Amino acid sequence: MKNRYAPALAAVLFVVGLVSVATAQTRTNDPTRWENVIAGFDADAPNRPQGAIVLTGSSSFARWRTMEADLAPLTIVPRGFGGSTMADVLHYIDRLVKPYNPRAVVLYEGDNDTFYGVAPSKIAGELKQIISKIHSALPDTRVYVLSVKPSLARVSVWDKAQETSELYKQIAAGDDRLHFIDVATPFLRADGTVMDDVFVDDGLHLNDKGNRIWAAAIKSVLMKIEGEFELRKASGQ
Repeated sequence: MKNRYAPALAAVLFVVGLVSVATAQTRTNDPTRWENVIAGFDADAPNRPQGAIVLTGSSSFARWRTMEADLAPLTIVPRGFGGSTMADVLHYIDRLVKPYNPRAVVLYEGDNDTFYGVAPSKIAGELKQIISKIHSALPDTRVYVLSVKPSLARVSVWDKAQETSELYKQIAAGDDRLHFIDVATPFLRADGTVMDDVFVDDGLHLNDKGNRIWAAAIKSVLMKIEGEFELRKASGQ
């Protein structure tokens, strides 16, 4: 038997979806909505180590509660703020990075951007500006850029996410201080579909299994370069 309420329900969900995306798009155009969060980072900065690794970006970092333990023995400074975009990081990059004089910065953005309909070329352009700002103040700081991860909730924009990640990869290839980290492939099955057991109920954010996969992909790249610096620091060299 057909559900006579189905057409009306579909219409309601469609409108709600449009309103949600429109609202999100409006919010992304105003980086100052994060001012209180960034001010909290400012206040906490004196408590954080110098010369460590800053991780900044959207909710995949902000919700990663075991980040410091998962990336040990690397010394890190967590600076994720959930719901953020590349434009938000660009707006606050000096306050997110300079107080810590980090030897490396790890960035995860593009997930929300592509969902909100921001063009991959614009996202990549903002990434270039972020890198330029970091290197203007800290010429030797290495920058690691993560690909956009796949998710069940955002399959509809996966093509744009992949296009964005490819641009990240091209940018990283042009400078020895830049490195690209593929965090997409570990979440894909052999047939190219996204795993369905690595997310919490929203189909977007990672569960414990997802975070273990995520952490392993990131740590394996960081340890190749940053691990050597950590060992030198520990030995007093």
